[in-house]
Amino acid sequence: MITIENDGPHLVRTNYWDSAPAQRGYCYLSWNAGCGRLLLPDAMAGDVREMQPAQYVIVSRGPWAGQGGREGIELLFEDRSDSPYCLHLSVEQSDRLLPDADQGGNFSVAVWTRAGLQITLPGKYRHVAAIPCLDPWVEQ
Repeated sequence: MITIENDGPHLVRTNYWDSAPAQRGYCYLSWNAGCGRLLLPDAMAGDVREMQPAQYVIVSRGPWAGQGGREGIELLFEDRSDSPYCLHLSVEQSDRLLPDADQGGNFSVAVWTRAGLQITLPGKYRHVAAIPCLDPWVEQ
């Protein structure tokens, strides 16, 4: 079980980096105080360089075709390029799901590694027909 001690949106302490999922290379998405905290396993710490050019993160939720239609989460680090950095997570890789009523923005996404907070970006949330989505954000 992954435990997290919070100070608002900041992580104070967690056992994530020494957990079995992190050792197997799985990310974890934790929500608190208006912030989605993406915890990267040690093997993915170098990926922060690919995330840094992003202007915001699109969090999409929907059925994941590659996982038999099970619910999934897509994190698209929108940098206006033809190939933005993107992650796909199962719902088990998150401590909760945002409700459909929260579609839009008004939250942030912070990327954490064992070394601490790496970047914080504005977040935008949408429910989609299928994961992967990879569509750009359209204001509603």
